Amino acid sequence: MDYRKFLGKVESAVLPYLGGGTVDAPSRRLRVATPVRPGWWRFEVQGRVATAREPAGPEGLDGLPRVRGHVWGSRLVREGAVAEPLELMPEEEPPRLALVSARRWHDGSLLFDGLEFEGEAEDAARRALEEGQSLAGAKGVSAALRAAFGYALLEGASRALAIRFAPAEVRARVLDVAEGGREKAEACLRHLVAEREAHLRARAVREARTQEEREAARVREYAAGLVSEAQRRAAAGSAYPADTMSEAQRRVLERGAAAGRAHAAQVVAEAVSRVHHGRRGAREDGAERAERALLSAGARLRDVRRLGGNRLEVTYAFMGERFISIVDAASLQVVDAGVCLAGADSEVTLESLPSVIREAIDTGVLVITRHA
Repeated sequence: MDYRKFLGKVESAVLPYLGGGTVDAPSRRLRVATPVRPGWWRFEVQGRVATAREPAGPEGLDGLPRVRGHVWGSRLVREGAVAEPLELMPEEEPPRLALVSARRWHDGSLLFDGLEFEGEAEDAARRALEEGQSLAGAKGVSAALRAAFGYALLEGASRALAIRFAPAEVRARVLDVAEGGREKAEACLRHLVAEREAHLRARAVREARTQEEREAARVREYAAGLVSEAQRRAAAGSAYPADTMSEAQRRVLERGAAAGRAHAAQVVAEAVSRVHHGRRGAREDGAERAERALLSAGARLRDVRRLGGNRLEVTYAFMGERFISIVDAASLQVVDAGVCLAGADSEVTLESLPSVIREAIDTGVLVITRHA
């Protein structure tokens, strides 16, 4: 067999392209040679590289799992108040809170399939939303529709109060919002702000304490060196007079903290310089490691940006949400999770972080602290 012919084999496949540098076939992930606009495309596949040739109609959806729910913006709200991104929406926007069906693609994405037949509940919910009413006492409204209504109320309050939120942060309270109306929505968002501010205050205190401990350690080290030098001089018979030595020690100790800070700044500057003058391959290696770690945890890498101090800013999608975390480029140890972990960020890695986020979502305690 001539394996060169096998390796050079070109196949044709119609696949949903959602943007980025990859596209998912039923059995593997392919690298896109040249990104195009999101949509259904006929790809020419050679090896692990896919080249978009022409737009196409959807194919291969009939055998995929069907998911039904209600539209909220570009998301499908289903049972459990889960609001997932709904990909490849039609050009004509569906009505608010419309009942739709989607198909679960092989990579887990939800692809729009079509509108479903509606009843009176959807119209009642739309009227309540237009009139600024709640769904308290409404009959025949499913839990998924109530959740979509609650998210829509939160969206309106979010614009008015200029408070951002992610669906996963409010999932545990969205049904209460649907019952309580606009007042409950605003209270929910203000509670979220209070949680974020508490996290930032606690982090500032921890960082200040850490800095103080580092400065104190540098001063102690400097003082220990001074004492050692004094002992050496005394043993050699050339020690300074006691009062002169004491004054010299005081002067040096006063300069200790400043010297430590200057040294730390120099180290950081050198690290930044090495990063700026480093090879492009270093970034690619970091991105590859981050992508492997996230894939193993069920998340999907969106972007990687190199920061100073040998750190990476990693943007990824997980459980229908977008997260931004800062990690060490070499070990992938988390520096700033981008979610509230009560100061335990450094105890997890990029690979284990998604499972922590999942638990926070499932228990209704997720607070996102880093937004794009």
